[in-house]
Amino acid sequence: MKDFVKMTLAVICGLFIMGILGFFMFFGFIGTMATLGSGTPAIPRSGVLFMDMSKIAISEQTKETDPMSMIKGEDTRIIGLWDAVQAIGKAASDPAVQYIFLKTDGLSASGIAPVEELRQALLDFRKSGKAVVAYTENPGTGSYYLSTAADKIYMGSYKGGSNMMTGVGTQMVFLKDLLDKLGVNVQLIRHGKYKSAGEMYIKSQPSPENLLQTQEMVNSIWDNLAAGICESREISRSRLDEMIDHLELNTPEDFLNNNLVDGLLTKEELKDKLTDLAVESRYADLKMIPFYDYVAANALNPSSAKQKIAIIFAEGEIVDGYEKDEVAGDRFANIIASVRADSTVKAVVLRVASPGGSVVASEKIRTEIDLMRKDKPVIASYGNYAASGGYWISNSCDKIFSDPSTLTGSIGVFSMIPDFSKTAEKVLHVGITNVGSSCHSDMYSLMRPFDNEEYAYMQKSVDDIYEAFLSNVSAGRGMSTEEIDEIAQGRVWTGSDALKIGLVDELGSLSDAVRYAAIAAGDPMADLSSWQIATYPKPQTTIEMLLETLTGSTDALAGTPFESVGRAFRNWDAASSEKVYARMPYILEVK
Repeated sequence: MKDFVKMTLAVICGLFIMGILGFFMFFGFIGTMATLGSGTPAIPRSGVLFMDMSKIAISEQTKETDPMSMIKGEDTRIIGLWDAVQAIGKAASDPAVQYIFLKTDGLSASGIAPVEELRQALLDFRKSGKAVVAYTENPGTGSYYLSTAADKIYMGSYKGGSNMMTGVGTQMVFLKDLLDKLGVNVQLIRHGKYKSAGEMYIKSQPSPENLLQTQEMVNSIWDNLAAGICESREISRSRLDEMIDHLELNTPEDFLNNNLVDGLLTKEELKDKLTDLAVESRYADLKMIPFYDYVAANALNPSSAKQKIAIIFAEGEIVDGYEKDEVAGDRFANIIASVRADSTVKAVVLRVASPGGSVVASEKIRTEIDLMRKDKPVIASYGNYAASGGYWISNSCDKIFSDPSTLTGSIGVFSMIPDFSKTAEKVLHVGITNVGSSCHSDMYSLMRPFDNEEYAYMQKSVDDIYEAFLSNVSAGRGMSTEEIDEIAQGRVWTGSDALKIGLVDELGSLSDAVRYAAIAAGDPMADLSSWQIATYPKPQTTIEMLLETLTGSTDALAGTPFESVGRAFRNWDAASSEKVYARMPYILEVK
């Protein structure tokens, strides 16, 4: 018996000790992972700022690197547009930066609108007298457009490169024939002849209105890109279109002969060119400053100003609830309310990069925006998308800035309910019998089509919400509902076209919107050095990403004895079907 008790106590003590060791090993592992790639970057006293677009992705907000991606060897860093533009602006006056070397192949961005803003920041950098040198081997439409911000563009002289400069295009997919074979009947209820979200499920080809608006959007985006290319390279628009339309750009020599690049270089010749520009005797002495490190180094020295301008990033689908990776109605309403209550925040910029989504969530966010406007100025800045629900939440702001290629408008709503009754009967050979307390109790069962009364009921709901959409845009833009209806009907416009019809106030970047916010807050000189820029929502930290990866939750220790420890370490940083939608129908990307 004595031996049994001893053995039992030994096992208990062993388990306890292992638990303690496991606890410290767990947090040691987390600490080690969280420090990967962190710390203060070492910036040389003098060097070339190297923007390798294959190593960085331009997004709306800077995000810490996912530690599991680092383990896999994926080293792409996500840099927020605001941080990127501010770093380029600082580099213009920073004696440590000799010039910028821009390698555009592999460009990754959340759309063409951020690329427009990044390109403008590079053009502004050149006003300091410092050079921007670009290099490409496989130019695409978007990456070459970015290259044209440079003083000089060089291209690899190697054969076999891929030219993807073919203009701007998209594909429209229609599934009606396939769904008919599967017995799926999609019931689409919408208001707005251009409201094409859902059209892919009920048609085999686009409606004339959908085809028209898509063609005009693509043309407008190309107009914006082509204008920048032609101005930079001093060629005519007709000549650029001719080269693109007739596939004249094939070999590196084609680019050189048509004045699209300034020289063809091998890798060694490129090194010699960069060395000469830095006035160094050999390439080994040339110091390269990775752009991500430069952004991070500047982020570690925030302004000590007490007064703030808040930037609220509304990026993603507008959804109900508290979803952290999207523009969730309840979560964002709380964020906006907290910013409104912060007396140190004197002005707000609402940065919208959303194609829309839930009407209920959109209305919750808009309500909070209108409340905040009573206390402080709210300026809207449009990124790649600010359409449908994205326009709903922001059209009442005191001023709206848009990028030229932003997709906005889409003032229209729809609801879509599939009917799988034929699928069950003809394809799956399953019998379905609905039993309910009333003749409409199975209306949303998805196992029978709507009758006329039900369809009229849904149409009335959609029409009522469309009228509400018209009314809030009418109030926000100071136009009559008739004027809004004329340019609404679900139609999507680019920022350039939206300016002409009064949906936005000015073409400008996020930086322009922030400077205007400073003016609206009583700073006529818009001296941003006297302001602290606070961004919301706060991105996940490395430790939160790691906990979520390992456990599926960022609050893995909740309900355990170590919950308080988890809270303490959470913000640790080594450096210190029946719903109605207001939604864009598609996503356009320029590669």
